[in-house]
Amino acid sequence: MIDEQDRVHLRRCIELAAEALEAGDEPFGSVLVSAEGDVLFEDRNRVAAGDHTQHPEFAIARWAAQNMRLEDRARATVYTSGEHCPMCAAAHGWVGLGRIVYASSSAQLGSWLAELGVSRGRVRSLPIGEVIADTEVEGPDDELAAQVRELHIKRHTEH
Repeated sequence: MIDEQDRVHLRRCIELAAEALEAGDEPFGSVLVSAEGDVLFEDRNRVAAGDHTQHPEFAIARWAAQNMRLEDRARATVYTSGEHCPMCAAAHGWVGLGRIVYASSSAQLGSWLAELGVSRGRVRSLPIGEVIADTEVEGPDDELAAQVRELHIKRHTEH
């Protein structure tokens, strides 16, 4: 269950997503938090230059693999503005990260993009649980998902 401490981190993810949007990128942001509650790493989407692997969740997986012991990774939580794509979910699983908490789901994003007449990309959207197993996944959060929706609307109507 998403609690108020989770929402603090999810709000930071939304701030990072807004920063990505302001930089001309897709609005996604993510934060890695240790089991003790310390923010270890955060990033935003950086795909505007053409490398569509530059997702913040993928950056978190790389950083965690290089900087954390496996047991610490398993106890950490990844917070993100939007549910992991299949690439990021696989990276999360391969490096052994723990819990995932997201503000908005891939299904919600697909619905929002369809409403805006935006076609989906080449990679199919899959729920995290269809990509990796044995990972606690929580989300979406209705209130915060509405904020993420507004960022996507802005991205596709103003840019």
